[in-house]
Amino acid sequence: MPVRPTAVLPSLLATALAASALTACGGSGSDPDTVKVSFKQSTDNSIHVMDDYLADMKKQFEKANPGKKVELVPIKAPDSEYYTKLQQMLRSAKTAPDLVYEDTFLINSDITSGYLKPLDAYLAKWPDWNRFIDTAKAAAKAEDGKTYGVPDGTDTRGLWYDKGIFAKAGLPADWQPKTWDEVLDAARTIKRRVPDVTPLNVYTGKPAGEAAAMQGFEMLLYGTEDRLYDDAAKKWIAGSQGFEEALSFVETVYREKLGPDVSTALDPNIQTIVRGDLLPKGKLGINLDGSWLPQDWLPGSGHEWPEWSSKLGLAYMPTQHGQAPGKVSMSGGWTWAVPAKAANPDLAFEFIRTMQTKANAQKWYIANSGISVREDVAADPAYAKAQPGIKFFTDLVASTHYRPAYPAYPKVSTAIQEAMEGVTTGDTSVEEAARNYDDSLKEATDDQVIEK
Repeated sequence: MPVRPTAVLPSLLATALAASALTACGGSGSDPDTVKVSFKQSTDNSIHVMDDYLADMKKQFEKANPGKKVELVPIKAPDSEYYTKLQQMLRSAKTAPDLVYEDTFLINSDITSGYLKPLDAYLAKWPDWNRFIDTAKAAAKAEDGKTYGVPDGTDTRGLWYDKGIFAKAGLPADWQPKTWDEVLDAARTIKRRVPDVTPLNVYTGKPAGEAAAMQGFEMLLYGTEDRLYDDAAKKWIAGSQGFEEALSFVETVYREKLGPDVSTALDPNIQTIVRGDLLPKGKLGINLDGSWLPQDWLPGSGHEWPEWSSKLGLAYMPTQHGQAPGKVSMSGGWTWAVPAKAANPDLAFEFIRTMQTKANAQKWYIANSGISVREDVAADPAYAKAQPGIKFFTDLVASTHYRPAYPAYPKVSTAIQEAMEGVTTGDTSVEEAARNYDDSLKEATDDQVIEK
């Protein structure tokens, strides 16, 4: 699933959410035969993929376990409010569900806060855990070396391009840039030859939140020789050349007016604008974005666009100069985790086992336009052929990167967004934006940084 930003809520809203959360799981007096499963329900009433899937899992679980019940506890809220509600619920044994849906973006914050239970004892006795790819396992592992969540899929990122616009611009239908310069050159060609469309979208700035940091900046940074975090030194990286070069790419896009108008790029609804307007209406040449886009266009979504697979092409994002491995992707995703204060943790893990049989996992990946984190599903021809683009994005898992999902990451992400916004509007130079980032990084990480 897409990974989106976490925002600091006003205190009044947070208080209201806390109050509503206290009744979300029905208070104290938990039934030892009932597993309470909390999940994020879409705010779009036409999107009910998760609801339908969990209803099916509930039926399977109750049939296989006579006398046991599943109580689904949906939280219908935008992402940032979902995180807040969930954390309020996790703080008390009276309100904690038995199983929760955790974004890898924030799972380490909840681990550090003591809200989640390590699952290693369960995983050691579960043969299917050996089917999960190592990078996905790492996304739910904390600094203490223990695993706190079971991933239900991942996502990857690449370049979506409009074949019709490319034809008008004289660009190849099977386009695959080898370097950043080739991406920019294609956007410049579109600007000259098809002037009534937006050549290239790269998410940027604080309004786009984590989409700017991950779909935009980190897809660039991880195509250089540098990274956000030094795993060996266990420190965040400041002052890197790659950081400035990634910012320079963003600056070029907006200085040369290759991207959306700055006011549109900095609209909080930019992702909806791209998926619901620019792409379906043939107004965007190239879009640096995620694997999940088709879920908005599938039958029953409310935003059907059956022609998307013939109208759009897919290309991987190249590394800066085409250096090995030649392509880059970032991955996020969600996990199922057991709260530290869950009343029925054993039952909760049994429900995870039900959701994560090969057949049920495959069913979820296909329904959610998700990418398999199980090797056996990825190798199944039925999975690869289920939806256009699945094989392309699944193949990117081999060259993908996960964010350094440590507790400081949300603050680091905000600092990245601020640096991007400065060069997008032209208010700050690349060098100044990078210096500001370094200062913010030191503050966000208690000076746990290493200079490059």
